[in-house]
Amino acid sequence: MNNQVVSFDDELLICVDENDNVTEYKTKEECHDGDAILHRAFSVFLFNSDNDLLIQRRSEDKRLWPLFWSNSCCSHPRKGESMEFATSRRVQEELGISADLTFLYKFQYFAPFGDRGSEREVCSVFIGRSDESVSANEHEIAEWEYVAPEKMDDELINHPDEYTPWFKMEWDRIRNEYWEQVEWL
Repeated sequence: MNNQVVSFDDELLICVDENDNVTEYKTKEECHDGDAILHRAFSVFLFNSDNDLLIQRRSEDKRLWPLFWSNSCCSHPRKGESMEFATSRRVQEELGISADLTFLYKFQYFAPFGDRGSEREVCSVFIGRSDESVSANEHEIAEWEYVAPEKMDDELINHPDEYTPWFKMEWDRIRNEYWEQVEWL
C-alpha cells in the first residue's frame, strides 16, 4: 500500500463555464465549498481482462463522500495540466498502476453533500484496461475490489446509497451507451 500524500486543499483547479471554457483558477477547497464552483474533473473506469470493473471505497479522510464506493479513479486536472497528463498521473498516484485510457464523453453535474460542500463539475469520463497489481494509496482509498459488470448493476439497484452520485450516473451511461467500447478495449 502506498502512503504518499497526493491531494491538497490548496492545489489550483481549473474553473470553467457551461461550455468548458476556462474562466479562472481556484483552490480545491474553494471549488468544493457551499454550492461549489464549476470546475473540470475526470472519472476513470478500469477493467481487467475479464471485463470486471475496479472500484474503490473512498478514504475516510475525504471531505466529500468518505467511505462511499466509487469508480476506479476520479480527480481533477490541476492548473497547467492537460486532461491526458492528469488522468495518467492520478491513476498512478491512487492505484499504483498505468493504463492506456480512452475518452468516452463529458457531462456536467451538481451533487451536494450535506453541509460539507458540493461537487459541481464538467466531468470527462475515460475507460481503460489493466491487469497490473494494484497498490492503493491509503490517503485516497480505504479498500478496492474488482466487480463483474452484472454484479455492479445489481449493487447499484440494491445498495445505491453506498455509492457516489457521479459513479451511479456514469456507470448507467457506460452500460447503456458505451458497453461495446468496453468490450473492445
